[in-house]
Parts: sequence; structure tokens; C-alpha cells
Amino acid sequence: MKLSVNEIAKIIQAEIAGDPSFIVKGVSSFDDSEPHDITFACETKYLTHLQQTRAGAVIVPATFVFDDHDSGNTILLKTDNPKLSFFKLVSIFHPEKITKPGIHHSADIGHHVKVGKNSIIGSNVFMGDNVQIGNNVHLMPGVYIGDDVFIGDNTLIKPNVTIIEKTRLGKNVIIHSGTVIGSDGFGFTQNFDKHEKIVHTGYVHIGDHVEIGACNTIDRGTLGMTVIGNGVKTDNLIHIAHNVKIGENTLIVAQVGIAGSTKIGKNVIIAGNASITGHIKIGDGSIVGPCAGVRSNVPENEIVSGMPHMPHVRWRKVVSIISRLPEMRKSLFSFEKRLKDLENKNE
Repeated sequence: MKLSVNEIAKIIQAEIAGDPSFIVKGVSSFDDSEPHDITFACETKYLTHLQQTRAGAVIVPATFVFDDHDSGNTILLKTDNPKLSFFKLVSIFHPEKITKPGIHHSADIGHHVKVGKNSIIGSNVFMGDNVQIGNNVHLMPGVYIGDDVFIGDNTLIKPNVTIIEKTRLGKNVIIHSGTVIGSDGFGFTQNFDKHEKIVHTGYVHIGDHVEIGACNTIDRGTLGMTVIGNGVKTDNLIHIAHNVKIGENTLIVAQVGIAGSTKIGKNVIIAGNASITGHIKIGDGSIVGPCAGVRSNVPENEIVSGMPHMPHVRWRKVVSIISRLPEMRKSLFSFEKRLKDLENKNE
């Protein structure tokens, strides 16, 4: 693949500063670029060091003010959204492999299964009974689909994903390898000296335009639904327990655990390794910081950090004190000793 800067500018609607006839042969990161690559720069640390990239062309913000000293000989393309424009080019330079629609001969298909137009059912896929698959769905090798599952149009399910019975997937969903959706929640009841398993009849409902990372586990409950709203994106290694409800466009970063029956609002960000207890509410637009331990409700648009969680501003003060605690302890003991000495003299 080769494109001139002028051709690229038309594709991403960019203003050119430099040679429009320059030929771009590849796309790369800022630090790893070669002379005939194109890259992008959004953040100040890159924009102020454009001369350090070897890329022949760089996509920069439309508002970026530059001079020849800043950019050296690098050709600049100014756009409103450099990152989005760059990855549009990535999809052109590295197009997805085209696979013919159809059902692989090794797939195991149950009774009363409906598969939509232009769908791809890969090798060693298992589908139970009464499954409905939409149009343009791609089930990659080794996918397990239980009974009564519904999968919406344009959904991609990557290898070795397990989808338990009655799960509902919306349109334009992506599920990465190793994920299990609809596994039983941690449901047991005490019977004298034994823990008796409770039957789980609930199911998981996943909305449209959702992306689920690799090795997620999303549980169903004994009754009712676990709900992942439209536009939710999850990273790898996340556990979402039974009957959790997650609002639209929420982002969940790696290694997060959410306990049962918790309600997460819309447009929430949950940072990596955070833990959220059960039966609480996280308000719309709130942010949960990395490694936070959330044990009670979080109001809308609140930023919380720490364990137990507290407002982020307070947590920053707490963190600044923690490293000084040993010295403060010594000082406190010293003051106590001096105070006792004074008291003894006065006696």
C-alpha cells in the first residue's frame, strides 16, 4: 500500500503543511516510525518534539501552531481529530482479512437454529437449540453458544468465547477471546454445615455497540438480568457479578471486580484494579480511581479514590501523609514522653 500525502489529506480531510507529493508507505507509532511512515501527535510531549520522530508525515490537531524549527522536514497534516484520522488510515493500510460467509463443516449446530445473511460460523463452533444469529455475525473457531441465545447483527465473537444459555447480545458487539458470559453467580445457601448451590435461571443482556475484553466473566443471577448497557467498553480480566446493571457508555479498565446487584450509572469510568462492593449505586458521570475500594454509594459526577474510597481531593492529602507516618509516630512518642516528664515535675 502506498498513498501520497495529497491522497491521505483527501481521505482524512486535512490541511497540508509540506510536500503533498510525498509517498507514505506505512503507519507507525511516534517513536518507532521510519522515514516513509505516517504517525500522529496529540499530546504536548509529542507536539513539542516533532523533530524527534523519524516519520515523514505527522497528523496533528487543527489548532496546532507550528514553525519550521518545531517540525524540521516533517510534513504535517492538520485535522480536528488526529487520533481518529490516524486509525482510519491504519484500517486502510491494514485491511481486515475477508472471509467468505458460511458454516464450517466442523461446526456442531443444534435444532431450530436461525443464522442470518452473510454470517460466518467458524470451525468447531458449538450452538445449542433455538439459537438466533443475526446478519453479518462472525463466530470465530471454538465459540460455544448455549440454548436460546440471541446474537444481534454485525457482532464479532472471537475464539474460545463461552456464551451460556438465554444470553442476549445486541448489534455491533465485539467479545474477545476467553470471555465467559452467563456463568452462574456465586450463589449458595447454608444448610447446616454445608453450602448448597442455588439454581440459576437468570440471564445476561448486553446492549448495542458493546466491546467486552479478553477473559471477562459476566455472571447471571438466580433470577432476573445482569445488564450491560449500550456502548459499554470493558478491558481484559474483569469480573461482573450477578444482577449488576451497567449504564450506557461506561468504561471499565482491567482487573476490576464488581460485586452482585450493584448499579453503575451512565458515562462512568472505573479505573484499573478497583473493587466495588455489592448492592450499591455508582452515579452517572462518576470516576472511580485505580485500586479504589468502593464500599458505599457514589454520587453523580464524583471522583473517588483510595481504600476505603473517599473524594479524590481528600485521598491525595491522605497519600501525601502516609509516607511521613513513621516520622510523625516518632515525633508523637517524643511529645508524649516530654509531656509525662513535665507532669511528673509538677507533681
